[in-house]
Amino acid sequence: MKKVMLMAIAILFSATTVFAANSNNLSSDTIKTKKVKPAKAQYTCPMHPDVLSDKPGKCPKPGCGMILVKKEPAKKKADSMKMKM
Repeated sequence: MKKVMLMAIAILFSATTVFAANSNNLSSDTIKTKKVKPAKAQYTCPMHPDVLSDKPGKCPKPGCGMILVKKEPAKKKADSMKMKM
């Protein structure tokens, strides 16, 4: 009876070890990684923030002609809502 019990425990331990080793590999295979594309740079006029362009140049509004500047990405709300002490 002891031999049967020891064999059952050995088989259970082996099966658990194999399952644990394979579960790590399966999770890495099933998780799909997304390639994050860098955001395209946008340019805006300092005087007319509603003007957006994908490339640098001059403001298209009549009479302005200011050079478009690179628009900074918006910061997350959490960063701007930090408590100041």
